[in-house]
Amino acid sequence: MPDTLLLVEMGLLLAVIGGIAGVIAGLLGVGGGIVLVPSFFYAFSALGYGGPQLMQVCLATSLATIIVTSVKSVRAHNRRGAVDWVILRGWAPWIAGGAVIGMIAASGLRSVVLQAIFGVLGMVVGLYLAFGRAHWRLGDAMPTGAPRAATGGLVGFLSVLMGIGGGSFGVPLMSLFGVPIHRAVATAAGFGVIIAVPSVIGFLLLQPAAPPPLTLGAVNLPAFALVVAMTMVTTPWGVKLAHAMDPKPLKRVFAVFLMVMALNMLRKALGF
Repeated sequence: MPDTLLLVEMGLLLAVIGGIAGVIAGLLGVGGGIVLVPSFFYAFSALGYGGPQLMQVCLATSLATIIVTSVKSVRAHNRRGAVDWVILRGWAPWIAGGAVIGMIAASGLRSVVLQAIFGVLGMVVGLYLAFGRAHWRLGDAMPTGAPRAATGGLVGFLSVLMGIGGGSFGVPLMSLFGVPIHRAVATAAGFGVIIAVPSVIGFLLLQPAAPPPLTLGAVNLPAFALVVAMTMVTTPWGVKLAHAMDPKPLKRVFAVFLMVMALNMLRKALGF
C-alpha cells in the first residue's frame, strides 16, 4: 500500500483539482473531465498503480463525476433560461448511442492507446480554444436528419474516449451553427449527462486489471467522492462567472494549459 502521507497529499491534490474542474465546467463549458482524466492518471501513477487498463479507470471515474457536475450545471443554467431543450432532446439519442459505442471501444484498448487518443484530441480542443473565432460558421441552424445522427454519434464517441462531457466538442459545434455562446455552454452541460450515464453503466460492468483500491467496475470510489464533493460547491461559481464576465481571456490561458497536458500525455504514450 502507498505511504499514508502520500495518500493524504494525493487526496488534497484531487480536492483542489476537483474544485478547479467544477469552476471550469460552469465557466468555460469544456467540462471538468478534460482536467480530471490526466489528473487521475498522474495521481494513481504516483501511488504505484500503472496497469495496462489504468486509463479506463481514469475515464470511468471522470465520467462518473460528470453525471453529478452536469446535472447541477444544467439546473443552474436552466434557472437562467439558458438551456435549449429543443437541441438537447433532438440530439440526445445520437449522442447516447455514440457514447455506448465509445465505452465498448475504450474497454478493449490498452491504456497507452487511450493516452495517445487523449493527447491528440486534447491538442485539437486546445487549439480551437486558443485560435477559434466567434464568427466562424458552418451553417445558420443546427443539422438535422442524417448529419445530426452522424455528428451527435461522433460527439458521444469521442467524448467517452477522452472521459469528458459534451462541452469540449458540443460548445464549438453549436457555436459553428450560430447558437449564442451562453446558450451553447448551458446546453452542452446537458450533453454531459447524456454521454456520462450510459457509458458509466457500461464501465461499472468492466473489470480492469490491477485497479487502485476501492474501485467498483472501473470507477474509483474515493476519487469520485472527493471530486464530486468539491465540484458540487464550485460548479455554481463557474456558472455565475460565465454570465457575469467575458470568458475569452481565460479560455486562452486554459487552452495553453490544456495543450501542455495533452503533449505530456502524448510524451508518456510514446515512451519518452
